[in-house]
Amino acid sequence: MTRFAPPRAATERFATLPAIGGVGFKPQHFDDILADARGVGFFEIHAENYFGAGGPPHRRVAALRERFPLSIHGVGLSIGGAGPLDRDHPPRLAALVKRYEPQSVSEHLAWSTHAGFGFPDLLPLPLTEETLARVVDHIDETQEALGRPMLLENPSTYFRFAASTIPEVEFIAEVARRTGCGLLLDVANVDVSATNHGFDPMSYIDAFPLDRVAEIHLAGRFETQDEAGHPLFVDAHGSPVADPVWRLYEAVVDRIGPVATLIERDDDIPAWDVLAAEAGRATAVLDAARTAREAHADAA
Repeated sequence: MTRFAPPRAATERFATLPAIGGVGFKPQHFDDILADARGVGFFEIHAENYFGAGGPPHRRVAALRERFPLSIHGVGLSIGGAGPLDRDHPPRLAALVKRYEPQSVSEHLAWSTHAGFGFPDLLPLPLTEETLARVVDHIDETQEALGRPMLLENPSTYFRFAASTIPEVEFIAEVARRTGCGLLLDVANVDVSATNHGFDPMSYIDAFPLDRVAEIHLAGRFETQDEAGHPLFVDAHGSPVADPVWRLYEAVVDRIGPVATLIERDDDIPAWDVLAAEAGRATAVLDAARTAREAHADAA
């Protein structure tokens, strides 16, 4: 049975992206996008790629922003880092947000820096009361610098800490409650973590605070095995979205209705029409949910 949430409950509070398929912007697609956006509804940029003052990268983003809604997605803030946030990072992010006034600003529940060193990955956290307090402080600091709510993305993980005492969904829900932030639900990350840790992805979705989800991410994965021969999925962003992820996505949209959905592709970048077609598939799922909601409202 379809379960209908209040329409646009989260998007009205936390983001104003259109409920349509979007893609991460890649410079090699710029001319093709301007010639024919192919129904793509919005674009995402990674914040740290645009911390410079000007040049061709900013000229391209400015041209996109004149034509399309924009999502700014951070990958280097290290929300879960053990030490303080880099004191320069929130102001630089805030300046970028002020420059382009995006419809959505998001970051990951992860850490990637320690003692002045940066790591080329988004690393998992021990889910404890101490970590919870630190993440809340870091999000409060970031949102104060931005002057607006941000979205927090659920992680993909490959191991768990023995020290963890809070289930991940409860941890995320409590962070959102304490900080007032919205959530970015990465459905592919749910699929990756569920496979790696042996839990039911739909149970995770059922427990997730869906009323705070203002954006969804979809991405490909790399499938391998661990040393014991068990399946191991890696959140690789280098291939099309897998069919099980599409099915999980359809179930999510069935629950919450149409929400802006981004196709992530950061490696082995395909031609523009291939990437736009994946965004179009997401839009088709959203359109079907929209039609179902309208039919339900007419019948009520």
